[in-house]
Amino acid sequence: MPSIPSRLRTLHRDLFEDARKAHQHYLVAYIDGGARGNPGPSGYGVVMQDEGGRKIATLSQYLGHQTNNFAEYQALIAALEYAIQHGCKALKVISDSELLVRQINGIYKVKNPTLKDLHARARQLIGELDWFSITHVLRNKNQEADRLANAAMDKGMGRV
Repeated sequence: MPSIPSRLRTLHRDLFEDARKAHQHYLVAYIDGGARGNPGPSGYGVVMQDEGGRKIATLSQYLGHQTNNFAEYQALIAALEYAIQHGCKALKVISDSELLVRQINGIYKVKNPTLKDLHARARQLIGELDWFSITHVLRNKNQEADRLANAAMDKGMGRV
């Protein structure tokens, strides 16, 4: 009979391998939302990539007169809905909104009533996935999503 440490090592290795195999096919979403004037004309941008870093979709939308945080949450929800609609069960999100990342990770409480509803919707969608991760990056690491958010705002404001 193997010793306990040996059995635990084998179990840990097997569980790690199962988790790695289960999530070898995942999507990565770079998300950003913005508002000019905060609140003001707002929009979001999302860049969806496969696990190899190949761009598979871009999403953007003008949201009307809203806050920056509202737009950030809408970007997250758009990425989650895209992943779910395309049968993906694992999603890694990259955002330059420290507030959003900390709220989704449970570090900060959500106090704003509108954001509470958006947070609840995001958490519900996250619950439909087998695996989810959200990470904060500096704005310069999220330039394409930022460009898409600004293009959505420009379009909604009638700018070319």
